Amino acid sequence: MRALRAGRALQTTDGVAEKVREIVDMVRTGGDGALCRLTARFDGVELTPERLRVSEEELAAAYRQVEPEFLAAVRAARERIAAFHRRHQPSSWFTVDAQGMVLGQLVRPLERVGIYVPGGTACYPSTVLMTALPAREAGVPEIVVVTPPGPQGKVPAATLVAAAEAGVTEIYRVGGAQAVAALAYGTETIRPVDKIVGPGNLYVTLAKQQVFGVVDIDMLAGPSEVVVVADTSADPACVAADLLAQAEHDPLATAVLVTPDRGLAERVRDELERQLAACPRREIAAESLRRRGMALITRNLEEAVALADELAPEHLELMVARPWELLGRVRRAGAVFLGINSPEALGDYLAGPSHVLPTGGSARFFSPLGVEDFLKRSSLIAGSREGLVALAPHVVTLARVEGLEAHARAVIVRTRGDPSGEGRL
Repeated sequence: MRALRAGRALQTTDGVAEKVREIVDMVRTGGDGALCRLTARFDGVELTPERLRVSEEELAAAYRQVEPEFLAAVRAARERIAAFHRRHQPSSWFTVDAQGMVLGQLVRPLERVGIYVPGGTACYPSTVLMTALPAREAGVPEIVVVTPPGPQGKVPAATLVAAAEAGVTEIYRVGGAQAVAALAYGTETIRPVDKIVGPGNLYVTLAKQQVFGVVDIDMLAGPSEVVVVADTSADPACVAADLLAQAEHDPLATAVLVTPDRGLAERVRDELERQLAACPRREIAAESLRRRGMALITRNLEEAVALADELAPEHLELMVARPWELLGRVRRAGAVFLGINSPEALGDYLAGPSHVLPTGGSARFFSPLGVEDFLKRSSLIAGSREGLVALAPHVVTLARVEGLEAHARAVIVRTRGDPSGEGRL
């Protein structure tokens, strides 16, 4: 199991990390000029600072380019995603203790967040919705999208429409580590943000890691993964289809079947071969299955769930006859899909929860992206005279044990003349 965990960790080398550091430093010191030079170098697109931001005219034109069916799908997804995240909005709270002190928390949205959306030759409107809508529901007033430019510096119309529908306030045609640096440090055109979220390639992930502390980040996401726990009731075609749906993402994607039924595993293998032949991204999927695909045969279903839980996968499918009976055994997973009618693809697009999930076993300590990621908490303390006098002796004792006499005296000076409050200097 230790080997499995090590094999799923973020794979990098010092050379790549150093290249990312150079890119980040170039943007930090060179601003727009460096950003444009790096965009020409890595994306083959010549930009001027004036062209970095997508204009309102381009947004309007994007609506004319998409099909009505796409717009309807985006709006259906928007309503479901927004409704889900609206349900778990934390709020400020206050309480008064026995000494009359008011204690509580102030919950406030971040002022400005940056969202990285993969792009270039690809198009991921679902990522826009799954990242921007939780931020909008949290009350973030400024939501900024960065995405790599495609040919002639264009951003796909589908991405632009999804951004407009999700309430994004600014869109910039820049990607890679240089975009992360621009969000973190700011340039003449792009103002810095408080937090950066969203998936990207290794350069993007390492850049997020390097700017953490200057800004907050969501997580260090790696390649996508699914673990399917299946019993004899599972349909091999459905299991194979869900494994293939992950494999087509990336040659480094992980697709794992865990089952006590060796016969099922063999039927799934045959189905994978059949479905792979008709997959438009079969070269990517085949490489993923060759490198990271596996079937693990267990002694029983309970052992299968325990093994899946140890893997702490991004997506966990319980494709069994009674999935709800096994749910209580699941402690570590980014998202859990119960039963044959809950394909992982449903969660990718329309179910409601964000599809930005912890990968590489980090579901042991990370959670899915949600409203909470776009909020910050401030503690509130409003002392009373009674409370200060009652607690002063303990404060003084603890401060003096730590050798912080000024801390002790800050309390003593307020309770001078009151014996219970250590009222002498």
